[in-house]
Amino acid sequence: MTATPLRTAVVIGCGATGTSVALALTGAGVEVALIDQDPRAAADAAALGAGTPWRPALPPADLVVVATPPSAVVDVLYTAQARGLGRVYTDTAGTKDIICADAELRGCDLKGYVPGHPSAGPDAPGRATADAGRFAGRPWVLCPYETTPAWALETVGALIALCGAVRTDLAPHVHDEVVAVLSHAPHLVVSALAGRFEGGAPHLRELAGDELRDVVRTADGDPNLWSDLLTHNAGPVADVLDDVARILAHTSEILREGAMSAPIELAAVLEQGRRGQIALEQARKRRIS
Repeated sequence: MTATPLRTAVVIGCGATGTSVALALTGAGVEVALIDQDPRAAADAAALGAGTPWRPALPPADLVVVATPPSAVVDVLYTAQARGLGRVYTDTAGTKDIICADAELRGCDLKGYVPGHPSAGPDAPGRATADAGRFAGRPWVLCPYETTPAWALETVGALIALCGAVRTDLAPHVHDEVVAVLSHAPHLVVSALAGRFEGGAPHLRELAGDELRDVVRTADGDPNLWSDLLTHNAGPVADVLDDVARILAHTSEILREGAMSAPIELAAVLEQGRRGQIALEQARKRRIS
């Protein structure tokens, strides 16, 4: 058993994220019970060593992790708290502002709920990509309420530590603005680009190199999960897309006008992108150093 406030846990939702959380916890000696609306999913996760299917006779767990799509989080949280499944609750959804507000409106126990988001890539309905090391070294954002007690934060902090992640606290609206820039809007841009290769001329696909495949790789995410995520962060994502569209529209005008200054203007746009890429790479090096 672990020398932490986290000895028992219930994971609700046995997709890639939930199963990865469960694998990390069982690997650390935590007793994990698994719940999924599809009993076969919980059984499959259990077969991977992620825990055992939940039984009604089990006492309340130290922690309940709601690993469902954003649209289901509040309903699942409310039901889990009403059933007394645990003492502290958190979630893994990739949006936070609407969920935090809806949990308050729904009458969830906010003292026992710490909204969270492990930033380790999008969820997937299957368990093929589940991995106990999925969160190692990755950010795990918490968006606690002003009234969140220290004991609840301590329990969720133990979860993050056992998963090997790095805790970062943000206000819910700040979290959503950040992920809109880092993940949600880029996914839509990449999907729009990748869509040009379905049904296009065969030579487009035949001549495509690894560089392009790397760029559009993330477009293979589950459309239903991504649409749920994006609609829960609609405002911030639309703002980012508007900015990107403005830059692309301006670049299109430069190309169509064909003025003598076009090379200089295009270079300015490309230089901005180059500087952004350098800044991201420098940040990555600082994290791993």
